[in-house]
Amino acid sequence: MPRTVEFPTNQLAERLGHVSILGSLSQRQLKKLAGWVKIVAYAEGETMVKRGEGGIGLFLILDGAAEVRRGSRGLAKLGVGQFFGEMTLFDDLPRSADVVATKASKVAVLSRFEFWGFAESEPKILRGVLEEMTRRLRETNQALSE
Repeated sequence: MPRTVEFPTNQLAERLGHVSILGSLSQRQLKKLAGWVKIVAYAEGETMVKRGEGGIGLFLILDGAAEVRRGSRGLAKLGVGQFFGEMTLFDDLPRSADVVATKASKVAVLSRFEFWGFAESEPKILRGVLEEMTRRLRETNQALSE
């Protein structure tokens, strides 16, 4: 069962700085963002998100590892500094895949509500999210065209 845990703000801001979509944020902005996220711990083998369920927001992996799966098929392996759930920031559609912790993990969860609250005061975060979504869409298009 996932549980909310504490994470020192300075360490959290440092870890958030290693997430690709947050790379354009300053230390001040990262410390501010640290106040908006909730830290959740998952045990190895625990499902972080389930396909078909509604999403709450963006998950940023601080410690551990996860795998994106559709049924028994692994779609992607994720580690520290990577993220998933970014589409949930923009729509209410159900999750398109399961994400399972492959190691004990701590993730920062940023709900859609919190994301947009933060983005209103720090719009620079939008650039990183949109650049990464575009990159992932291009990769998918390329894979489908081969």
